[in-house]
This record gives sequence, structure tokens and C-alpha cells, in this order.
Amino acid sequence: MNRLGFSTSFHRIPSWIHNDSAATMQTRTAISHGGVVLRTGENGGYDVVMCGRTISGTWQLPKGTPDPGETPEETALREVQEETGLETQILDRVGEISYSFFRDSTETRYDKSVSYYLMEVKGGDLDLHDEEFDVVVWRDVREAAGNLTFENESRILEKAIALAQSRETGRT
Repeated sequence: MNRLGFSTSFHRIPSWIHNDSAATMQTRTAISHGGVVLRTGENGGYDVVMCGRTISGTWQLPKGTPDPGETPEETALREVQEETGLETQILDRVGEISYSFFRDSTETRYDKSVSYYLMEVKGGDLDLHDEEFDVVVWRDVREAAGNLTFENESRILEKAIALAQSRETGRT
């Protein structure tokens, strides 16, 4: 359950759909790839990039749909660059989340999976993000984990932090 009281693994089936029409409803799969972009924070912990929409009040990790012929890694790097303005490098694979949503306009349920990669910044600037999100910011991971709209993204963030910490421990 997220902070708005919605389950992140639910199907948004409108009340006007009854059993008869639900049987004819289309179901499609969707795939996206994204990144958990971390940097060392001021207090020795980590900061993470968060993307926000002011109208809906949602905060998310950057992700998006593959272009034809792209690998998952290429998609993740491109989408993170477009949505955040940052040039990044993949350090490792974090994991995958799955959820479903309903699109009223097409009366279609989508079963979506998103793979995430741990990333570090090579260049760029948050001010160069595209128009998909209104606000793109760095936040301390402790604050970010509680502010991400969807619980499954908070779990991905936790996994990314553990992965980053284990990578640091392996270097010392």
C-alpha cells in the first residue's frame, strides 16, 4: 500500500465493468527499464534522483519503454538521461518489479514489468530533464524511501542501497 492508500499490485478495474465485459477485456504486457541513480551524500550516506509530477503529487524513479532494437541497458541509460538530464553509467542490475494497471481509453489491462539498474553519474545536469516530469531532485535515500509513491519502487531503492554498500565493502 502506498502513501495514497493504493495497492501497488492491484488492477484498476472501473466499477462500470461487470463480469461479462471483464471477460472480453484486453490484457497486454508492457516492459520498461530504468535506473536507481545514487551519489554519496553529505552525511556519508547516499542521495538518489527522484522524478516528480506536481499535479498528481507522484514521486518515482526514472524509467521508460524500449525503442526498437534497444537492449534493456541501453533503454535504461537513455530513459534516465531523458528524464533526469544526467549522463550515467550502469554499475549493476538491481532487480525487477511487476504490477498491473488499467487504461480506460482502450479498456485494456496492462501487466507491466520494470527492470532497474544501479547507476552513477558521469555528467549532465538535472535542469536538462525532459518535460515528462515537472521536478527532478536529489534526495537523501532515507527521505526518498518514504516519499516514493509506489511501494515496489521503495523496495527497489532499498535493494540498490544494499547493492551499493556491498560494492563499497568489496573495494575496501
